[in-house]
Amino acid sequence: MTAKMIRWAAAAFAAGIALTASIAVAQEEAVEYPLLKPARHEWSFAGIFGRYDQAQLQRGYQVYKDVCSSCHAMKLVNFRNLADEGGPGFSEDAVKVLAATYAIEDGPNDAGEMFERPRLPSDPFPSPFPNDNAARAANGGALPPDLSLIAKARAVHRGFPWFIFDAFWPYQEQGPDYITSLLAGYQDPPEDVTVPEGTYYNPHFINGISLRMPPPIDDDVVEYADGTPQTKQQYAEDVSAFLMWAAEPHLDARKELGFKVMLYLIVFAGILYFVKRQVWRDIAH
Repeated sequence: MTAKMIRWAAAAFAAGIALTASIAVAQEEAVEYPLLKPARHEWSFAGIFGRYDQAQLQRGYQVYKDVCSSCHAMKLVNFRNLADEGGPGFSEDAVKVLAATYAIEDGPNDAGEMFERPRLPSDPFPSPFPNDNAARAANGGALPPDLSLIAKARAVHRGFPWFIFDAFWPYQEQGPDYITSLLAGYQDPPEDVTVPEGTYYNPHFINGISLRMPPPIDDDVVEYADGTPQTKQQYAEDVSAFLMWAAEPHLDARKELGFKVMLYLIVFAGILYFVKRQVWRDIAH
Protein backbone atom coordinates (compact mmCIF):
# COMPACT_ATOMS: atom_id res chain seq x y z
CA MET A 1 0.00 0.00 0.00
CA THR A 2 1.46 3.34 -1.03
CA ALA A 3 1.76 6.36 1.26
CA LYS A 4 -0.91 8.15 -0.78
CA MET A 5 -3.41 5.33 -0.24
CA ILE A 6 -2.60 5.25 3.49
CA ARG A 7 -3.25 8.99 3.80
CA TRP A 8 -6.52 8.61 1.87
CA ALA A 9 -7.68 5.75 4.11
CA ALA A 10 -6.77 7.70 7.26
CA ALA A 11 -8.68 10.75 6.03
CA ALA A 12 -11.76 8.65 5.19
CA PHE A 13 -11.61 6.99 8.62
CA ALA A 14 -11.40 10.36 10.36
CA ALA A 15 -14.30 11.71 8.32
CA GLY A 16 -16.37 8.67 9.23
CA ILE A 17 -15.69 9.18 12.93
CA ALA A 18 -16.62 12.86 12.68
CA LEU A 19 -19.87 12.04 10.84
CA THR A 20 -20.81 9.41 13.43
CA ALA A 21 -20.15 11.84 16.26
CA SER A 22 -22.23 14.59 14.64
CA ILE A 23 -25.14 12.17 14.11
CA ALA A 24 -24.97 11.09 17.75
CA VAL A 25 -24.99 14.72 18.92
CA ALA A 26 -27.93 15.52 16.62
CA GLN A 27 -29.86 12.54 17.96
CA GLU A 28 -29.23 13.65 21.53
CA GLU A 29 -30.36 17.20 20.76
CA ALA A 30 -33.42 16.13 18.73
CA VAL A 31 -36.67 16.65 20.57
CA GLU A 32 -39.92 14.95 19.68
CA TYR A 33 -43.06 17.05 20.00
CA PRO A 34 -45.37 17.16 21.76
CA LEU A 35 -43.35 16.85 24.93
CA LEU A 36 -46.36 15.26 26.62
CA LYS A 37 -48.57 12.85 24.70
CA PRO A 38 -52.31 13.65 24.91
CA ALA A 39 -54.18 11.76 27.58
CA ARG A 40 -56.86 9.42 26.30
CA HIS A 41 -60.33 10.69 27.17
CA GLU A 42 -63.67 8.94 27.34
CA TRP A 43 -65.79 10.10 24.41
CA SER A 44 -69.41 9.23 23.76
CA PHE A 45 -68.59 8.83 20.04
CA ALA A 46 -65.68 6.43 20.59
CA GLY A 47 -65.81 2.81 19.50
CA ILE A 48 -67.93 0.97 16.99
CA PHE A 49 -71.25 1.84 18.65
CA GLY A 50 -70.32 5.36 19.81
CA ARG A 51 -72.63 8.30 19.12
CA TYR A 52 -72.32 12.04 19.57
CA ASP A 53 -73.73 13.47 22.78
CA GLN A 54 -76.16 16.13 21.57
CA ALA A 55 -76.02 18.13 24.79
CA GLN A 56 -72.21 18.14 24.69
CA LEU A 57 -72.23 19.34 21.07
CA GLN A 58 -74.52 22.22 22.04
CA ARG A 59 -72.20 23.19 24.89
CA GLY A 60 -69.21 22.88 22.58
CA TYR A 61 -70.81 25.23 20.07
CA GLN A 62 -71.39 27.70 22.88
CA VAL A 63 -67.69 27.58 23.83
CA TYR A 64 -66.68 28.03 20.20
CA LYS A 65 -69.07 30.96 19.73
CA ASP A 66 -68.16 32.74 22.97
CA VAL A 67 -64.41 32.08 22.98
CA CYS A 68 -62.86 30.50 19.88
CA SER A 69 -64.74 32.44 17.19
CA SER A 70 -62.98 35.68 18.17
CA CYS A 71 -59.83 34.36 16.43
CA HIS A 72 -60.72 31.19 14.52
CA ALA A 73 -63.03 30.69 11.55
CA MET A 74 -65.01 27.62 10.52
CA LYS A 75 -65.50 28.34 6.83
CA LEU A 76 -66.68 24.83 5.93
CA VAL A 77 -69.59 24.77 8.39
CA ASN A 78 -72.93 26.43 7.62
CA PHE A 79 -75.48 27.44 10.23
CA ARG A 80 -77.98 24.94 8.81
CA ASN A 81 -75.60 22.12 9.75
CA LEU A 82 -76.45 22.79 13.40
CA ALA A 83 -79.89 21.29 12.70
CA ASP A 84 -78.61 18.22 10.83
CA GLU A 85 -79.43 14.77 12.17
CA GLY A 86 -76.64 13.46 14.39
CA GLY A 87 -75.44 16.97 15.20
CA PRO A 88 -76.11 19.50 17.97
CA GLY A 89 -79.83 19.21 17.28
CA PHE A 90 -80.80 22.87 17.12
CA SER A 91 -84.26 23.51 15.72
CA GLU A 92 -84.63 25.24 12.35
CA ASP A 93 -86.11 28.31 14.04
CA ALA A 94 -83.18 28.47 16.47
CA VAL A 95 -80.73 28.20 13.59
CA LYS A 96 -82.44 31.11 11.80
CA VAL A 97 -82.14 33.23 14.94
CA LEU A 98 -78.48 32.32 15.45
CA ALA A 99 -77.60 33.07 11.83
CA ALA A 100 -79.44 36.39 11.81
CA THR A 101 -77.29 37.73 14.66
CA TYR A 102 -74.41 38.04 12.16
CA ALA A 103 -74.20 40.20 9.05
CA ILE A 104 -72.69 39.24 5.70
CA GLU A 105 -71.81 41.26 2.62
CA ASP A 106 -73.92 40.36 -0.39
CA GLY A 107 -74.68 41.71 -3.82
CA PRO A 108 -74.43 43.41 -6.09
CA ASN A 109 -77.96 44.78 -5.99
CA ASP A 110 -79.86 46.30 -8.90
CA ALA A 111 -77.74 49.43 -8.58
CA GLY A 112 -74.54 47.40 -8.80
CA GLU A 113 -73.60 48.03 -5.17
CA MET A 114 -72.66 45.59 -2.43
CA PHE A 115 -74.80 45.57 0.69
CA GLU A 116 -75.01 43.91 4.09
CA ARG A 117 -77.79 41.59 5.18
CA PRO A 118 -78.43 39.22 8.09
CA ARG A 119 -76.96 35.78 7.56
CA LEU A 120 -79.22 32.91 6.55
CA PRO A 121 -79.01 29.26 7.63
CA SER A 122 -77.35 28.52 4.27
CA ASP A 123 -74.49 30.93 5.04
CA PRO A 124 -71.21 29.77 6.64
CA PHE A 125 -70.06 30.71 10.10
CA PRO A 126 -68.57 34.23 10.08
CA SER A 127 -64.81 34.74 9.98
CA PRO A 128 -63.35 37.04 12.66
CA PHE A 129 -61.03 38.73 10.15
CA PRO A 130 -61.62 39.97 6.59
CA ASN A 131 -58.51 38.19 5.26
CA ASP A 132 -55.41 36.24 6.30
CA ASN A 133 -53.17 39.31 6.44
CA ALA A 134 -55.52 41.01 8.89
CA ALA A 135 -55.56 37.83 10.99
CA ARG A 136 -51.75 37.72 11.10
CA ALA A 137 -51.52 41.39 11.98
CA ALA A 138 -53.88 40.93 14.91
CA ASN A 139 -52.07 37.83 16.23
CA GLY A 140 -48.42 38.78 16.20
CA GLY A 141 -47.75 37.32 12.76
CA ALA A 142 -49.37 33.94 13.45
CA LEU A 143 -52.36 32.84 11.39
CA PRO A 144 -55.06 31.22 13.53
CA PRO A 145 -56.02 27.98 11.77
CA ASP A 146 -59.51 27.36 10.49
CA LEU A 147 -61.21 24.92 12.86
CA SER A 148 -63.52 23.18 10.38
CA LEU A 149 -61.29 20.09 10.08
CA ILE A 150 -58.87 20.67 12.95
CA ALA A 151 -59.98 17.54 14.84
CA LYS A 152 -58.79 15.43 11.90
CA ALA A 153 -55.71 17.50 11.07
CA ARG A 154 -54.14 17.52 14.54
CA ALA A 155 -53.94 13.84 15.44
CA VAL A 156 -50.92 12.77 17.51
CA HIS A 157 -49.88 9.22 16.72
CA ARG A 158 -49.82 7.09 19.84
CA GLY A 159 -46.83 4.98 18.79
CA PHE A 160 -45.88 1.44 19.78
CA PRO A 161 -47.56 -0.68 21.06
CA TRP A 162 -50.85 1.20 20.94
CA PHE A 163 -51.18 1.25 17.15
CA ILE A 164 -51.28 -2.56 17.24
CA PHE A 165 -54.31 -2.52 19.53
CA ASP A 166 -55.88 0.24 17.42
CA ALA A 167 -55.79 -2.10 14.42
CA PHE A 168 -58.20 -4.47 16.21
CA TRP A 169 -60.32 -1.92 18.08
CA PRO A 170 -60.61 1.22 15.92
CA TYR A 171 -59.43 4.37 17.66
CA GLN A 172 -59.91 7.68 15.88
CA GLU A 173 -60.12 10.12 18.77
CA GLN A 174 -56.49 11.30 18.67
CA GLY A 175 -57.61 14.72 17.40
CA PRO A 176 -60.11 15.50 20.20
CA ASP A 177 -57.63 14.10 22.74
CA TYR A 178 -54.95 16.47 21.44
CA ILE A 179 -57.22 19.54 21.36
CA THR A 180 -58.43 18.88 24.91
CA SER A 181 -54.91 18.40 26.25
CA LEU A 182 -53.68 21.53 24.46
CA LEU A 183 -56.47 23.80 25.66
CA ALA A 184 -56.23 22.65 29.27
CA GLY A 185 -52.45 22.09 29.30
CA TYR A 186 -50.89 25.56 29.55
CA GLN A 187 -48.22 25.70 32.25
CA ASP A 188 -45.47 27.92 33.58
CA PRO A 189 -42.22 26.94 31.80
CA PRO A 190 -39.60 25.02 33.80
CA GLU A 191 -36.66 27.04 35.09
CA ASP A 192 -34.28 25.58 32.48
CA VAL A 193 -36.60 26.34 29.53
CA THR A 194 -36.55 29.66 27.69
CA VAL A 195 -39.77 30.53 25.95
CA PRO A 196 -39.64 32.96 22.99
CA GLU A 197 -41.13 36.35 23.70
CA GLY A 198 -44.81 36.62 22.90
CA THR A 199 -45.44 32.87 23.18
CA TYR A 200 -46.89 30.64 25.89
CA TYR A 201 -45.42 27.39 27.14
CA ASN A 202 -47.50 24.29 26.51
CA PRO A 203 -45.90 20.81 26.60
CA HIS A 204 -48.84 19.42 24.62
CA PHE A 205 -48.20 21.61 21.55
CA ILE A 206 -47.40 19.51 18.51
CA ASN A 207 -44.99 21.97 16.83
CA GLY A 208 -42.73 23.19 19.63
CA ILE A 209 -42.48 24.10 23.28
CA SER A 210 -44.71 27.15 23.02
CA LEU A 211 -47.29 28.83 20.81
CA ARG A 212 -48.56 32.33 20.23
CA MET A 213 -52.14 31.58 21.28
CA PRO A 214 -52.60 32.64 24.91
CA PRO A 215 -54.60 30.36 27.22
CA PRO A 216 -58.08 30.76 25.71
CA ILE A 217 -60.23 29.31 28.49
CA ASP A 218 -60.44 29.28 32.24
CA ASP A 219 -63.00 28.34 34.84
CA ASP A 220 -66.35 30.14 34.63
CA VAL A 221 -65.69 32.00 31.36
CA VAL A 222 -68.74 30.42 29.65
CA GLU A 223 -72.07 30.05 31.42
CA TYR A 224 -73.84 26.71 30.93
CA ALA A 225 -77.61 26.63 31.34
CA ASP A 226 -77.83 22.86 31.92
CA GLY A 227 -75.89 22.79 35.19
CA THR A 228 -72.74 21.19 33.72
CA PRO A 229 -69.60 22.13 35.71
CA GLN A 230 -68.07 25.30 34.29
CA THR A 231 -64.44 24.23 34.48
CA LYS A 232 -61.54 24.63 32.08
CA GLN A 233 -61.35 20.87 31.56
CA GLN A 234 -65.07 20.62 30.81
CA TYR A 235 -64.90 23.49 28.32
CA ALA A 236 -61.95 21.84 26.57
CA GLU A 237 -63.74 18.50 26.26
CA ASP A 238 -67.00 20.05 25.05
CA VAL A 239 -65.44 22.20 22.33
CA SER A 240 -63.23 19.26 21.25
CA ALA A 241 -66.33 17.11 20.78
CA PHE A 242 -67.97 19.90 18.79
CA LEU A 243 -64.89 20.22 16.56
CA MET A 244 -64.89 16.45 16.02
CA TRP A 245 -68.50 16.68 14.85
CA ALA A 246 -67.58 19.58 12.53
CA ALA A 247 -64.81 17.48 10.99
CA GLU A 248 -66.96 14.35 10.69
CA PRO A 249 -70.65 15.30 10.88
CA HIS A 250 -71.91 11.99 9.49
CA LEU A 251 -70.08 9.75 11.95
CA ASP A 252 -73.29 8.38 13.49
CA ALA A 253 -74.76 7.52 10.08
CA ARG A 254 -71.48 5.95 8.94
CA LYS A 255 -71.29 3.71 11.98
CA GLU A 256 -74.94 2.70 11.63
CA LEU A 257 -74.41 1.82 7.96
CA GLY A 258 -71.24 -0.10 8.77
CA PHE A 259 -73.04 -2.13 11.42
CA LYS A 260 -75.83 -2.99 8.95
CA VAL A 261 -73.29 -4.03 6.31
CA MET A 262 -71.42 -6.28 8.75
CA LEU A 263 -74.68 -7.85 9.90
CA TYR A 264 -75.70 -8.44 6.28
CA LEU A 265 -72.33 -10.05 5.46
CA ILE A 266 -72.58 -12.37 8.47
CA VAL A 267 -76.10 -13.50 7.51
CA PHE A 268 -75.09 -13.84 3.85
CA ALA A 269 -72.04 -15.94 4.79
CA GLY A 270 -74.27 -18.22 6.88
CA ILE A 271 -76.71 -18.66 3.99
CA LEU A 272 -73.85 -19.50 1.62
CA TYR A 273 -72.52 -22.07 4.07
CA PHE A 274 -75.85 -23.89 4.35
CA VAL A 275 -76.41 -23.74 0.56
CA LYS A 276 -72.98 -25.26 0.02
CA ARG A 277 -73.80 -28.03 2.48
CA GLN A 278 -77.09 -28.71 0.70
CA VAL A 279 -75.58 -28.76 -2.80
CA TRP A 280 -72.67 -31.05 -1.94
CA ARG A 281 -74.51 -33.23 0.56
CA ASP A 282 -74.97 -36.29 -1.72
CA ILE A 283 -71.73 -35.95 -3.65
CA ALA A 284 -68.77 -38.06 -2.54
CA HIS A 285 -65.57 -36.13 -2.22
